Amino acid sequence: MASPPDLNSVAPKGFAAWLPHVLLVPVAVVTLYPVLYVVKLAFSGTAGASSSPSPFPERLDFSAFSQVVATTDSSGNWLFGYQLFNSLAVSAVTTVVGISLACTAAYAFARFDFAGRRAGLLGFLATQMFPGILTLIPLYVLIQKLNLLDSLWGLVLVYSTTTIPFCTWTLKGYFDTLPKEIEESAIVDGATRLQIFLRIILPLSAPAIAVTALFSFMSAWNEFVLAYTFLSKEVAYTMPVMIRGYVGEKDVQWSLFAASSLIVSLPVMALFYALEKHLVGGLTSGGVKG
Repeated sequence: MASPPDLNSVAPKGFAAWLPHVLLVPVAVVTLYPVLYVVKLAFSGTAGASSSPSPFPERLDFSAFSQVVATTDSSGNWLFGYQLFNSLAVSAVTTVVGISLACTAAYAFARFDFAGRRAGLLGFLATQMFPGILTLIPLYVLIQKLNLLDSLWGLVLVYSTTTIPFCTWTLKGYFDTLPKEIEESAIVDGATRLQIFLRIILPLSAPAIAVTALFSFMSAWNEFVLAYTFLSKEVAYTMPVMIRGYVGEKDVQWSLFAASSLIVSLPVMALFYALEKHLVGGLTSGGVKG
């Protein structure tokens, strides 16, 4: 007959299981407090910052959101609509262009041995060692020479070239982990390099491409300095530049600032949830059988 369990030995195991949760609760509170305070300011409906330390709004007032969405200029143009479209268009085109060029470059660096391969990789790496602000003046001169100031294509060009090095290194590291035997088997079956790349490598690399695409989109969506420098017309502004407009020389419209910040975060959250299954998916799941 089995003896009953020792309660003294079970209790410490139960406490040990709860201990990480007890320690993580204050960490979660400290992490979430700034976010909740921004939500409170957005729904407070007041122009100034609240002096109360409570992160919860006393009432739900949507006037700040209505004012942000309904913003127009002196000519009657719907600024929020223009600026939202600008951000979406620039971020989407930047992601497509950057990922397309980065995938092909990364595959070449991962699979082929050619002259200048090491120098090219080191060159891409070197561009990531310096803050982007250092390239502001040269980029401004180039964009001005190309007559792309106040143009969304100018931002797409700049954003794409600045994200390609990081995306190439990220995808190159992933391509290195894919077994070459899969490609060799496809070559034996008569597949060309282009067919292997499009039908085998890219489907297997969906998790890495999803992460890289999310990075490219977020980089273009949240970028402020270059957009603020290259754009001077309100109808050409992106969303981060629009948010900057609520910060004046003498005062800050905190409720509008917070409301617009929450609105700007929604597309990124939607994109993250749309790509979630790829972000957490297996790296080479289904790549080989047996």
